[in-house]
Amino acid sequence: MQVSDETGGAFSIRPASREEVPLILGFIRELAEYETLGDEVEATEALLEEHLFGPRPCAEVLFACWDGQPVGFALYFWNFSTFTGRPGLYLEDLYVRPPYRGRGIGKALLAHLAALTAGRKGGRFEWGVLVWNTPAREFYASMGACPQDRFLLQRMEGEALLRLARAATTL
Repeated sequence: MQVSDETGGAFSIRPASREEVPLILGFIRELAEYETLGDEVEATEALLEEHLFGPRPCAEVLFACWDGQPVGFALYFWNFSTFTGRPGLYLEDLYVRPPYRGRGIGKALLAHLAALTAGRKGGRFEWGVLVWNTPAREFYASMGACPQDRFLLQRMEGEALLRLARAATTL
C-alpha cells in the first residue's frame, strides 16, 4: 500500500494502547463534529477504558500514524455470520484528520482491516456510512464496497432499550 506525500513522511498502522484512551476519545469527538453529531457523544475516558481495555474488551482501535503521530483511527469489532458460518469484522468508525486526507491513509486502514478479516477466514467486512456523506460513499465504492439494500439497520437505545430489558425480568 503506497502512502506518501511530497514530504516523504513515514507511515505506520498500530494498535492503540490503554494510555491513549484520551486520544481515542479525541478522535471520536473530531469525527462526531465532522458528522455534525458532536452533541451526541456520550463516551467518556472511563467507558472507553473499560470497554476497549478492560477484562472483556468488546472493540479494538488502530491508529494510522504519520511520522509517529496518530493522524487517523479505526475502531472495529468482530461479529459472526450464521449464514456464512464465519466471523466478520464491523468497522464502527474510520476517521483521518483533514490535513492528512488524500494520502491513502484511509485506504491503508481499510486494507489493513480487510487483511485482518481475511486472516481470520472472515466472510464479511462491513460498516455504515451516513446517507449524506457522498465523498465517503464514493471513496468506499472506488474500492469495491457495495451498499446493502436488503437490510435496514435497526437500533434500540435509551428508554426503549431499558423498557425492553425490564421486560426480561417479567417473562
